Amino acid sequence: MRKMKTLAIAGAVLLAPALMTQAAVADQASADRLTHLLEPLKTYSADFEQQILDASGSSLQDTSGHMWLSRPGHFRWEVNEPYRQLVVSDGNEVSLYDPDLEQVTIQPLDDRVTHTPALLLSGSASELADNYDVSRQQQGASETFTLVPQANDTLFEQLKLTFYSEQLDALQMTDSTGQRTAIDFDNAETNTDIDPAQFQFQPPEGADVIREQSPATP
Repeated sequence: MRKMKTLAIAGAVLLAPALMTQAAVADQASADRLTHLLEPLKTYSADFEQQILDASGSSLQDTSGHMWLSRPGHFRWEVNEPYRQLVVSDGNEVSLYDPDLEQVTIQPLDDRVTHTPALLLSGSASELADNYDVSRQQQGASETFTLVPQANDTLFEQLKLTFYSEQLDALQMTDSTGQRTAIDFDNAETNTDIDPAQFQFQPPEGADVIREQSPATP
């Protein structure tokens, strides 16, 4: 359960062009705006505060740490408080290390994993807009994008990305039970050089290593 929370650092309607509504046009404009904000984001690093809330709004868990990403596919999510935990993607695999359990779980970087909210940011901005229904709200310098997945196999039912002055500021996920994961970013740096070693992980000697395989293609 802890692993899923950390990684959480998931129908189509056919309309003839003549029948497109203003709402549909607005959604495309929202997707285009989100792509415009994410496309230039090649690297990103920031401190984070993460809070997990149940459906009633009661706090279940608070964590903090630092994250780094380098697109495409490279990601590091390091939890420092209240317990240490590490998630690292090298572009091919995702490794989750729990020092308390002395356990490493390694998964292929497939669709199951890339549909988790934090790793979505390390993927293609245009693919993000293509796979989610996007709407947008703006209040002053703050823009919040609500993403609803078009597929049924993602870990969340709704994802919100908030930008302030065109810089990523917060992320919020809601799952099918109503549980919310809210992440606030601080001291962010964009498009700076990040040491490639940050996205490499070698399991510590003596750690229990579990390798998960991709499901067979039907």
